[in-house]
Amino acid sequence: MQRLLTLLIALVCISVEAQQIRGTITSYEMPLPYANVYLDGTSKGASSDENGRFAISGVENGKYTIIVSFSGLKTVRQQITMTGSDLLIDLRLDESDMLDEVVISGTLKAVSRMESPVPVEVYRPTFLKKNPTANIFEALQNVNGVRPQVNCQVCNTGDIHINGLEGPYTMVLIDGMPIVSGLSTVYGLSGIPNSLIEQVEIVKGPASSLYGSEAVGGLINIITKIPENAPRAFVDTFGSGWGEINADVGFKTNVGSKANLLLGINYFNYNNPIDNNNDNFTDLTLQDRLSVFQKWDFKRENNRKFSIAGRFFYEDRWGGEMQWTPEFRGGDEIYGESIYTRRYEILGNYDLPIDEKIALQFSYTDHDQNSVYGNIPYKAIQRIGFTQLNWDKELGKHSLLFGASARYNYYNDNTPATATSDEVIIPSLFIQDEFALGGKHEMLLGARYDYDSRHGNIFTPRVAYKFKPSDKDVLRLNAGTGFRVVNLFTEDHAAVTGSRDVTIEEELKPERSFNVNLNYLRKFYTKKGMIISVDASAWYTYFTNIILPDYDTNPNQIIYNNLDGKAQSRGISLNLDAAINSGIKFMAGVTFQEVDQTENGVTQQQILTEQFMGTWGASYKNYASKLTIDYTGNIYGPMRLPLLGPLDPRSEYSPTWSIQNIQATYDGIDNIEIYGGVKNLLNWTPNRGNPFIIARADDPFDENVQFNSNGNVIPTADNPYALTFDPSYVYAPNQGRRLFFGVRYTLN
Repeated sequence: MQRLLTLLIALVCISVEAQQIRGTITSYEMPLPYANVYLDGTSKGASSDENGRFAISGVENGKYTIIVSFSGLKTVRQQITMTGSDLLIDLRLDESDMLDEVVISGTLKAVSRMESPVPVEVYRPTFLKKNPTANIFEALQNVNGVRPQVNCQVCNTGDIHINGLEGPYTMVLIDGMPIVSGLSTVYGLSGIPNSLIEQVEIVKGPASSLYGSEAVGGLINIITKIPENAPRAFVDTFGSGWGEINADVGFKTNVGSKANLLLGINYFNYNNPIDNNNDNFTDLTLQDRLSVFQKWDFKRENNRKFSIAGRFFYEDRWGGEMQWTPEFRGGDEIYGESIYTRRYEILGNYDLPIDEKIALQFSYTDHDQNSVYGNIPYKAIQRIGFTQLNWDKELGKHSLLFGASARYNYYNDNTPATATSDEVIIPSLFIQDEFALGGKHEMLLGARYDYDSRHGNIFTPRVAYKFKPSDKDVLRLNAGTGFRVVNLFTEDHAAVTGSRDVTIEEELKPERSFNVNLNYLRKFYTKKGMIISVDASAWYTYFTNIILPDYDTNPNQIIYNNLDGKAQSRGISLNLDAAINSGIKFMAGVTFQEVDQTENGVTQQQILTEQFMGTWGASYKNYASKLTIDYTGNIYGPMRLPLLGPLDPRSEYSPTWSIQNIQATYDGIDNIEIYGGVKNLLNWTPNRGNPFIIARADDPFDENVQFNSNGNVIPTADNPYALTFDPSYVYAPNQGRRLFFGVRYTLN
């Protein structure tokens, strides 16, 4: 009896000292299953069941902080005291995922996206993971209004179009530094591990008043992670059914007490020649690529910044006839295009040790390229040095930014387009004033002055007006000018192969543009827990002195001159993002545009410019199975293509075409994600509906082509369409449907 009494007393004491915390997790008053619940500072936790109920047992009396989290919803931290009563905790969508991101590209100042007077689009690593790619160049295919354009069927080099404008009108930055330009665009955007990217910011429309030449159509700023915020270690590797292998690995570490180091390595290999369209040429360029990225972040007094980063990039790529091997490089027996590329990059950011907010930025890149296109060698060197001093000054109601910069450009190659090396230093000054007009209105005024010894003084002003009637919507009106100095040669494939002669008919003048852009951004909240953001824009750009290569006048020439007329780009775009607390996220965008040029009273659509495009991405996460499904895709309208003459049997316009992808990701293992899916579900390739894609693929050295006394091709029985070898007829990648599978490991 005494022992039984002792046992009862012990049980009562245990029940008093160790109790149970229980309750219900909801989201917008609906039960939320599989939410994570734990007590801060302890090892005790649980998950809610299908009805949102949870229970944490063995908890002693006292006060605790309970933390409840669920992917896509805002984490709740709540102080509780043991009372024995049920808890009721309601989670809402994390609004920071939509429109409240911090952006810097629009004004060179860190502000929230809603507060920026310049519209900036932001894409985070979660967006890049929805359709894994081996480089950022390919990843941008799912951004509305942005299209990676492959310019060569054989070597697969290309550039990035924004709102229908060609690659030379897009400035690409890494951490705000213009180290990717002209010749190096396609290479500079390869080999940056996606795991090291904090976000990608895109500004559509001219930004020359801040960034100078090339920022005419817009800019893309790839911002890498601060070492302190990066994962401790990461591995991301995937392969495809075509034999592609991509691996990203890296880590961060402390170096002493005042420095953090972030290291990332990317390796990509594709060594499996495939010819599905039966033209005896590789459908995809074979590549062996290595990129090493290193970033140092130093701790200083008063949180002043000092970071420095460097990257080494090497690539060996080739495409051509299926029987090509390296011993045929540069010869005229078997046609191949072989490109060896070596790049060095360095960039840094340093806050001066003074009371004023003055920052020094600097970068340098050295790009060395050794290529052969059949038996035509192409060797080029491009060096870009950049330094800029920014002074951020608050003066009453005015937020001022003063800047001075200098850009050093050196370029030389062995083509007729560059008879001598091009070397120039362009000094610049700029000022920006952002101020409130009272209430909900704000203005931004900016101007930039550049001096180019080849072209003289260049002045580019801009103005921005922002009206923010509430925290949920904002209207922006931006107007400004842009300019692009002559940088004629940016690896135009038709020029370097020697398939066309380069003709410069006059002394080229700088291009100028005027742009106006109207943007409206709005957030909607529903009672059932949905957040919807709508981003709508309309724009108009007018160009003078535009430099466009003329492929039409003479099929054997590329004629460069300043357009004696006008060129215009106008259009509208709409982006829609929606997040639903049931685990569904959806985004879609559509752009309608007209990009044309008028000369001698004749107006025609610009080559390789789509009339409309659409993009979409839908994600669903089943929290019970730890499985996420991503469905992404794009669609492009007809674009005018470069034909070789009136007898060319290929279509003058591309059809409407679409590339769609699906992916499944499992994250039920700690620190590990397993993913796989299908790319190009519709198996779309550009050879559909065309007799051939590469002109004269059976005679790449034009051995059997006959010319008349004027240099024009003569139709013959062997060449009834009067063509020469030319691989520039390209608008879509040649890769068809393929499986892919990958694994990610992240240690935070």
